Amino acid sequence: MELALQAKKNIKHFFTEIGELSHFAGRFFREFLKPPFEFKELLRQCYQVGNRSLVLVLVTGFIIGLVLTLQSRPTLIQFGAVSMMPNMVGISIVREIGPVITALICAGRIASGIGAELGSMKVTEQIDAMEVSGTNPFKYLVVTRILATTLMLPLLVVFGDLVALYGSALVENLKGDVSFQLYFNTVFDALSYGDLVPATVKSFFFGFVIGLVGCYKGYHSKKGTAGVGIAANTAVVMASLLVFVVDFIAVFVSDIFYEL
Repeated sequence: MELALQAKKNIKHFFTEIGELSHFAGRFFREFLKPPFEFKELLRQCYQVGNRSLVLVLVTGFIIGLVLTLQSRPTLIQFGAVSMMPNMVGISIVREIGPVITALICAGRIASGIGAELGSMKVTEQIDAMEVSGTNPFKYLVVTRILATTLMLPLLVVFGDLVALYGSALVENLKGDVSFQLYFNTVFDALSYGDLVPATVKSFFFGFVIGLVGCYKGYHSKKGTAGVGIAANTAVVMASLLVFVVDFIAVFVSDIFYEL
């Protein structure tokens, strides 16, 4: 009986959270279209988001390129298809691995940071002070951060993909005596607009989801220092989960498009 009540409570909380998040997203679109526009704060947030995550994305991308090539190479050699390594790695990284891994890194780095930052402002009543002073805190704090993550994540994905391909090319150069020029020529010949466009489009949605969840959790943080920690942790979990949901939807829609 207690388990049934707890499950019912969890389901109710889940749908309540989804409804509040949807309402928060609707408020973002309403405020986004209204002047004044905080361009200076938007540029500052873009720098913060990109600068704080670039090194981590580059290091992770390079390691992914190395590991993926080292793990796949013995199997391809066994089947006599080692020449397909650039095609396989290039398509895998550009289509799926690069955008998803970069989004997960940013979910842990950016969503938690935004959640903690806005949660601290909520706890110390800085947001209330902004409202009293006549400033729109939602537009200044939330809209700029969501736009910044939406705009910067595709750029981080591009840098991460390039470094991952370089790491793969380095392994092929050392183990297979394949020149960097030949490797990248093969990769770019294998890629098409059908690979690049869906990956780029879903990167924008990844960025939007990460910024939205981080701002939502921080903006509605509970009072006290414990509330700030909870906001940061739950922002990472929810953002990571929604990244996978958005990725599934993007892959499903792209498959339908290809069939048409």
